[in-house]
Amino acid sequence: MSVHLQIAKQVSNHRKAQKEFLALDKKREKAIDRVLEDAKKGLHVSVHEINSITKEMNNIASTYHFPPRKEVTIDMVRDYLTKSE
Repeated sequence: MSVHLQIAKQVSNHRKAQKEFLALDKKREKAIDRVLEDAKKGLHVSVHEINSITKEMNNIASTYHFPPRKEVTIDMVRDYLTKSE
């Protein structure tokens, strides 16, 4: 395989990973919004879905040198709601 084809393949893989990362980021933001809405209503909330998505994102991030995302805790949700009031 020529060097040009190898570079083209790397660029293609990088773009594919970037699209997947951005799609997961949108999915994560929606999950965060749902948790915040439930917490505002006083419902029981879980950050499991958010952190599952975060884990997928961080796996991609470590391979392609994208910025990693922090895992979310219940305390972070409570702090955000307290500050936004």
